[in-house]
Amino acid sequence: MFSKVGKVIFDNEVVAKTSDFNMGLEIEQHRVDEQGYLSQEPYPATIGDGAKNPWLTKDFLEAMSESVTPAAATALDALHYLYRINNSLRSALAPGELLWPLSMPPKLPADKSTIQLAKTTPEKDAYLKEWAKRRNFSSGTPCGVHINLSLNPRVVDIVYNNLRGQFANRMQAQTYLYTIIAQGFVRYRWFLTYLFGASPVAEENFFEKNQGPTKPVRSLRQSHYGFGTHFSGDYSSVQAYVDRIEQGAKEGKLISDYEFHGSVRFKGGSSLKKMPAEGVDYIELRMLDLDPSSSVGVRSDTLRFVRLLASYFVMTPALKPADVNEVVARADKMNEEVSLEEPEAVSKYQVLARAFMKRLEIFANKLQLGPEYQEVLQDLEDRIENPSTTPSARLLKHLKDGSLVPYALERAQRYQDAALQSLKVFAGFDSEQILSATELSQQLFEPDAKATLAKTTLAKTK
Repeated sequence: MFSKVGKVIFDNEVVAKTSDFNMGLEIEQHRVDEQGYLSQEPYPATIGDGAKNPWLTKDFLEAMSESVTPAAATALDALHYLYRINNSLRSALAPGELLWPLSMPPKLPADKSTIQLAKTTPEKDAYLKEWAKRRNFSSGTPCGVHINLSLNPRVVDIVYNNLRGQFANRMQAQTYLYTIIAQGFVRYRWFLTYLFGASPVAEENFFEKNQGPTKPVRSLRQSHYGFGTHFSGDYSSVQAYVDRIEQGAKEGKLISDYEFHGSVRFKGGSSLKKMPAEGVDYIELRMLDLDPSSSVGVRSDTLRFVRLLASYFVMTPALKPADVNEVVARADKMNEEVSLEEPEAVSKYQVLARAFMKRLEIFANKLQLGPEYQEVLQDLEDRIENPSTTPSARLLKHLKDGSLVPYALERAQRYQDAALQSLKVFAGFDSEQILSATELSQQLFEPDAKATLAKTTLAKTK
């Protein structure tokens, strides 16, 4: 089961470290009014400058907020940050404002030119205006969960020290590990779409008349109807990844390298061009819909599963470089098919999903992971066998006249009320002070949690 890298990790008894990925979270959510339209209220004044505050920012629209955590050593710590930051945002909303809990946007106006783009820096403002001019405006409005993963340095050290003949230096070993993790997530994106897809329908005016699917699907956001320019990346190597994006910008397929919004992005180096020489510091995963059953859009079990997948990709045989593009192209096609399947239907790829889940269970048993991982795997195995238990299928029960607005508003109000009743709301953001990760940790948590979280906090990976 193990690759050469996996055997080195196993033999050196650092298996536990392969699941100790540092994790940072970015959660996009729209501000809406109580009728389910984008909010017309100004950006909340009490949470700092949306163009400068690294922890609460604006995305494509002025009403699209993003809660960003520092990197933390455990999924639970990352969620602790997220809940406090998200509650701070909720406490700053104007009366009548709510956070939309779904990935697909709320009701949009027929004239989308009336929707206000995010006001940030002059450079980004110009980029957003150009993007809106060139692209389908609606495709910029879906929200999602972004997960930043960075390797435990001990794992990189062990791999490099034991396989020096394979790598010229430690940075090359680290970049290789990130490359095979990225390839794994792109290859099995369809699997995550099946398990966690939660965007079955679009609301009013997202599609033009007679466009879009005629029935609910697993994930509009993860299909070609969803976010992005649909520009395919090259994951065969970091150099190939950079070359592909730069060529796309040169040919005008991308406005700039910043516009590449693939399901996985490499992060590191002082610029994209220099990344192959300076190395990859972490990867950003962008393939999860918001989970409306959580006030912050993601659950701890989902994050545990993502970390398990990352460990599996590190320790098991990787694709041959020559096969990567062909496999990824096939995986993209599979993801499109899974995304557009009816939520309660057995997936075309159920047999393959079942086989892959079995392999993950064997892997988890071999690594002697804790019972919490076994529970996660059992729950997800049930989703494979019973499509009606998937998030998208569960949302169908709340459809009224083809819309999820009543359900979404009820959820949003419930989450808002709970946040306002919380005794642990951080109100320390202002336009004058930009908090570092350590300062944020010190102000967010009680003294008994401060020390632990401050130690696990790394520099922000954004």
